[in-house]
Amino acid sequence: MPDVVVIGAGIVGASCAYYAAREGLSVTVVDRGAVAAGTTGAGEGNVLVSDKEPGPELDLALLSGRLWHRLAEESEEAEKHAGLGDFEYEPKGGLVVAEDDRVLRALTELAGRQESSGAETRPVAAGELADYEPHLAPGFAGGVFYPQDAQVQPMLAAARLLRRWPRVALRTGTEVTGLVVQRGRVTGVRTDAGDIPAGAVVNAGGTWGGEIAALAGVTLPILPRRGFILVTEPLDPAYGGLVRHKVYTAAYVAGVASEAAGLETSAVVEATRAGTVLIGASRERVGFDRTVSLPVLARLARQAVALFPALAEVRAIRAYCGFRPYCPDHLPVIGADPRVPGLYHACGHEGAGIGLAPATGLLTTRLLTGATPELDLTPFRPDRFAEAAA
Repeated sequence: MPDVVVIGAGIVGASCAYYAAREGLSVTVVDRGAVAAGTTGAGEGNVLVSDKEPGPELDLALLSGRLWHRLAEESEEAEKHAGLGDFEYEPKGGLVVAEDDRVLRALTELAGRQESSGAETRPVAAGELADYEPHLAPGFAGGVFYPQDAQVQPMLAAARLLRRWPRVALRTGTEVTGLVVQRGRVTGVRTDAGDIPAGAVVNAGGTWGGEIAALAGVTLPILPRRGFILVTEPLDPAYGGLVRHKVYTAAYVAGVASEAAGLETSAVVEATRAGTVLIGASRERVGFDRTVSLPVLARLARQAVALFPALAEVRAIRAYCGFRPYCPDHLPVIGADPRVPGLYHACGHEGAGIGLAPATGLLTTRLLTGATPELDLTPFRPDRFAEAAA
């Protein structure tokens, strides 16, 4: 009987398992698919503060960014001694560019508020943009550079975290079909391979977190928000580092905060260690429809070329889509569910799950062990939607 069952082997579930095991708890992670087979495997690996409004989510992102840095250092040490390998952590920073003076004023104002909350920001004048990105298209009014923005390879990261501690047992290909409830308390999970009793259950089901909550008779309004990514061929070294940072237009920040169900796109471009370039981002609520949309991919390609004209000569070799776990107030659900003792939630991070995963795992572990969390979890409480509807 493990101390904790974590439902979901994505990056958030892996982080919950990692920190719980680090504190001495025995953990079983259950997933109906493979490790990182859901939203995590369709992510870009963003670890961002640049797109966060000041408040609870930015505080969570700043904590998580520090934890990612520590995890990268631990991974390097583990690689030396156990051959586990790293997860391609790259603290390369992010550059947000503004199309005109009006947008630049709004971006600069946001950066000032973010800095007051602990983020590091550097205003970049129009004439200085080429110092950061020599291949950037001309004509932008300026931008803001965020040194704390980083990138990881999310599938590698989830796998490394799950393998780090022997106290973590992994059961993939195992579907959770129900929750074991005794005397009003969750005491395990039911699966298609039998029951697993546990002291506590963590719902890290990502986009399917609402379905897991429903098994306990409670509601979490988590909806899928589809997004496409274009991937280029590995670039020839002759391009000389075509994209050096994560680069996106200020419209991306508005897209992240939007409540619209219809299609929205904004230019987001970044390179990977393998030499490919990832191009996004699109957002639309279409359920779990995986149909490839050529018009959306074409729009993403045009927007990327508008940022980096040299990409017009580069081939796209593949595209994929994923489903962000969207919450109406754009905040994740983290904490013990007061409606169902023994059930904890760690889901609903929308497109920020990779970046926010370590902090989510650490804070959830604090609750599991009775320790004091580093942040006030009230804004993320699971029952807040029920209160709003009352």
